Amino acid sequence: MVEAAFDVAGLVGYRYRTDDYYEVGREKIREYARAVQDFHPAHWHHAAAADLGYTGLVAPTTFISIAAMLANRRLLETVITGYDVFVQTDQVFEMYKPLVTGDRLVSDVELASVRRIAGKDLLTVTNTFTDQRGEVVQVMHTTIVGLTSADVDAGIGDAIGHVIMHGFDTSSPAPVVNTGGKAPISEPTYSTVSRTRTPCTAPRFEDIAVGYELPARSARLTRGDLVNYAGVSGDANPIHWNADIAALAGLPDVIAHGMLTMGLGAGYVTDWLGDPGAITRYGVRLSNYTVIDAAAAGTVEFTGRVKSVDPETRTAVVVLVAKSGGRKIFGLATADIRLA
Repeated sequence: MVEAAFDVAGLVGYRYRTDDYYEVGREKIREYARAVQDFHPAHWHHAAAADLGYTGLVAPTTFISIAAMLANRRLLETVITGYDVFVQTDQVFEMYKPLVTGDRLVSDVELASVRRIAGKDLLTVTNTFTDQRGEVVQVMHTTIVGLTSADVDAGIGDAIGHVIMHGFDTSSPAPVVNTGGKAPISEPTYSTVSRTRTPCTAPRFEDIAVGYELPARSARLTRGDLVNYAGVSGDANPIHWNADIAALAGLPDVIAHGMLTMGLGAGYVTDWLGDPGAITRYGVRLSNYTVIDAAAAGTVEFTGRVKSVDPETRTAVVVLVAKSGGRKIFGLATADIRLA
């Protein structure tokens, strides 16, 4: 087994803050909503968003992953350099306030933990996003597996270099709070937004109970959808659009982005809710992948069931199941929701 060429566990606590903000744009919201097939009117039309009490178009649940992709690039490409490929396994979104057009987001990036399981390193990266008011709006936890040449074809690095888009500059170091890779020198302090907004959901709390089943829904994905998502999201990993690279990574064919299937799942829930801002937490463990054949569309089938309810807070937890090709692609997926 070839291990990473450095003690990655010694980097736990390494953190930095992005030196520029990410501004949430109207057209980017529409692009992303299209990419994850989320056609809720509040992502597209100002009047529909205003009817729900929003000041601008509302970003889909997983939209923040775009800003995280940009913020994390320095960590994964210039700090943690001992792996050939990263594969996403778990994702958690904590939403304190829905994102709307005009929000300016700054991310604190931290390598929060490293675990070694079955000879592989599982790394969890935490992004804490604050807006122009200095308030925490969302927190995102991403767990990835770092793979070396023992796990994938040794030539994958060179092969990726021949097909990947050029133009990324990751040579300049990130401004870091902890340059030694040890525990942070000082913990940043945050002001967290309280969830005081009253949701405008179609189902009311009184309409549901434990065991309530959401209407099933299917989504179709083609290679064109994967290419579009790669461009919109910034996830340029060629295993999602190049069959030769996918084979070098040990995959049977091109596979859909894990974040794309998560976006479809989140849209499935918010479409039922009627209010894109009614999800407060969304967590997914990826257990399998969606293979997309070059000549035919792939299908992801979603079902959901209410697992628990809390009358005092008018909240509930929904368990999602996603299947493709007869395989469960979500191991455990839950959405915490607030209801009118």
